Amino acid sequence: MSCPLFNIGQWRYKSSVKPPFSLAVIVDDDPDITLAAKLALRDLFEKVETFGSPAELLTLLKDTSPDAILLDLNFQRGATDGREGLGLLGQIMELDPDAAVVIITAHGAVSIAVEAIKAGASDFVAKPWSNERLAATVRSAAALRHSRIDARTERGRATELLPSTETPLLGHSPAMERVRVLIERAAPTDANVLILGENGTGKEIVAREIHRLSRRNAQPMISIDLGATSESLFESELFGHVKGAFTGAAGERIGRLKAADHSTLFLDEIGNLPLHLQPKLLTALEQREVVPVGANRPTPIDVRVVAATNASPEQLADEKKFRQDLLFRLNTIEIELPPLRDRREDIPDLLDHYLSLYARKYDKPQRKLPPGVLQMLIEHDWPGNVRALRHASERAVIMAEGDEYRAEDFPLPTRHRAAPLSAESDTLNLDQLEKQMIERALRMHHFNVSLAASELGLSRGALYRRMEKHGL
Repeated sequence: MSCPLFNIGQWRYKSSVKPPFSLAVIVDDDPDITLAAKLALRDLFEKVETFGSPAELLTLLKDTSPDAILLDLNFQRGATDGREGLGLLGQIMELDPDAAVVIITAHGAVSIAVEAIKAGASDFVAKPWSNERLAATVRSAAALRHSRIDARTERGRATELLPSTETPLLGHSPAMERVRVLIERAAPTDANVLILGENGTGKEIVAREIHRLSRRNAQPMISIDLGATSESLFESELFGHVKGAFTGAAGERIGRLKAADHSTLFLDEIGNLPLHLQPKLLTALEQREVVPVGANRPTPIDVRVVAATNASPEQLADEKKFRQDLLFRLNTIEIELPPLRDRREDIPDLLDHYLSLYARKYDKPQRKLPPGVLQMLIEHDWPGNVRALRHASERAVIMAEGDEYRAEDFPLPTRHRAAPLSAESDTLNLDQLEKQMIERALRMHHFNVSLAASELGLSRGALYRRMEKHGL
């Protein structure tokens, strides 16, 4: 039955600004209600469809996914229990689990609307409504739907940046057993963890193990390499941005912190975060909320942070390089990974794992590792740690011939002292000398950036920036 529910004086002229959402659908058997709701939502959606029966909506959902659905609970004459609408809601959620459904209800049927919310509806509005209240409710529902979809997309994008195959935490040396004990104690809690260790020691593997054993493992771990993230993109990557926040921001994007909501955020190379950007990360972690670039309102987050760095404790204690209040926030639990040269008894297990892994990958035969060659590999210092051993194993599998591995199958770069400056140097220009040292380190390690960075005492990100600077 039609009734004068709405104040026509509330209408405003339609804005020329493009609406933030594409499509809304209103389902109600009262044409007065569908018309009034359509007018109330016209500034929010490029298109507003109205249907008088559930069948029309179900037909639409087979091909289209609306940004928001405004749904009445009763369609048959005289019906007041909302059963028909609840059944339709279930069908909607099966067709589109991310659907943003706002229930239309009378004041006396709020309990049914609450039941609908438990069944998947985003919110409800009671008749008679104000246009502002209706628009705000539907806008929030549509924004929530987009946020869920963006979060899933961002998680997928972030996960794709990580290795597709899980690498186990290998080794049974006393040093690694201590690491395992710390992981087992820290993982079930929500305490933030700081992982220390040289390049190639397996810090990301430890982070993944902490997440796997945590109560947040139902969601994927989100990772960001701060050493490879430019300063200009730091805020957008971590906090997200709204449409039009800066040149090139064609749409909204959630950042890694929001994508890691109810999950674990792995901040790799945290020691490379510039000092002037550290307060922004600290504020987000302390207040447990983020403000996307260009936005005015904060968004709450529930994130567990696992950070990693190859910086030494002494370097982290330098207030000129790292804020101590941020360090205290990150290192509730500290796990230090030993370099491979300090756990040589683990080298046979690591070699057995990687040689078998790459033999299967490249469809090569399983070859024997003679005792003499094994001893040579055990005595090697492995300046690139486990990562260098993995690369050496891969090369050996590809290059080896015969039934056994030979010493020459394994490239074993050693740490050479830098040659002192002499009269043979053509220049004393610091930029030229830096370029020469980088080229030398890259050639020495067969252009393996990780090993070259370790040789130079730099992080991967810092070496990449210097390579770009010198056009290498």
